[in-house]
Amino acid sequence: MHQEMRFCPCCATPLQWMAQQEDSGLKERLRCPSCDWTHWGNPTPVLAAVVENDQGEVLLARNALWQEGVFGLITGFMEAGESPEAGICREVLEETGLRTKALRMLGAWEFLRMNQVLIAYHVRVEGSVQLSPELVEFRWQTAQQVRCWPSGTGYALAHWVQSKGIEPQFGAFRPGQSPEPDPAKWPLQPWAEDARFMVAPPL
Repeated sequence: MHQEMRFCPCCATPLQWMAQQEDSGLKERLRCPSCDWTHWGNPTPVLAAVVENDQGEVLLARNALWQEGVFGLITGFMEAGESPEAGICREVLEETGLRTKALRMLGAWEFLRMNQVLIAYHVRVEGSVQLSPELVEFRWQTAQQVRCWPSGTGYALAHWVQSKGIEPQFGAFRPGQSPEPDPAKWPLQPWAEDARFMVAPPL
């Protein structure tokens, strides 16, 4: 869980949950009762990479804090002053030793539990893997072998699998979690078939 702010950064007064009128109506947020500073709690941007080699395989890695058998994509935080594209190239290099030679955006997904927004890229790389201390194990898998998981980075991986002309297969990221994808996120639906959107009639 993301860490909750407790004190005002302007005057150090303890923050309180207070309701105020905003553009969207009455909204309760952590606010300073002394100087009226508001903690907006905006999601943190996190970059993710579906890393593909020249053999058409994807790189999956295990974080040192994860249990054995759990593998995911290469991820990391954006740094001040860099673009998302530069950031994901830096993260891939720092965490794997691989250099990005081409990239394209796959999409963006929420990660509500950590108050993050995931910005995912498909990157083509060259070089040999040299893991950072954060990662303890890696594997290369084909689009046929890989199992996607029903959360943000798993949907990014599913996009990559589908781009290879293969129907993605889903499984739980960790034991005990549901292996089923959110029907609002997968399979992809045309706007006209998605209940969340109303397609305007042609003019």
